Amino acid sequence: MGAKIKKGDLVQVISGKERGKQGKVLKVITESSRVLVEGVNRVTKHTKAGQTESGSTTGGIEVVEAPLHVSNVAVVDPETKKPTRVGFREETVEKNGVSKTVRVRFAKASGKDL
Repeated sequence: MGAKIKKGDLVQVISGKERGKQGKVLKVITESSRVLVEGVNRVTKHTKAGQTESGSTTGGIEVVEAPLHVSNVAVVDPETKKPTRVGFREETVEKNGVSKTVRVRFAKASGKDL
């Protein structure tokens, strides 16, 4: 089965404290069904102090994105800029005289390809 949300998709958070925010998917973690969205669910992370080879110090408090569950985000429709469900359809593509069927993701609200 194909993935409904992929890296690079524009998604909107549909539940939780970050509801309504939109961002690009940076990473999809399939083992735990989670996605990392740019600029959403930012948390402070304390890293242990250390030193690099050049002698500069590392560590301290940094702000990073934490993963969200896939069920809490929806793909944004390219036409209406609102969240939509994702569907799949099979299309026949002819390349170099050979016909081949490929699965295409599309936005259910407008029917546009994703």
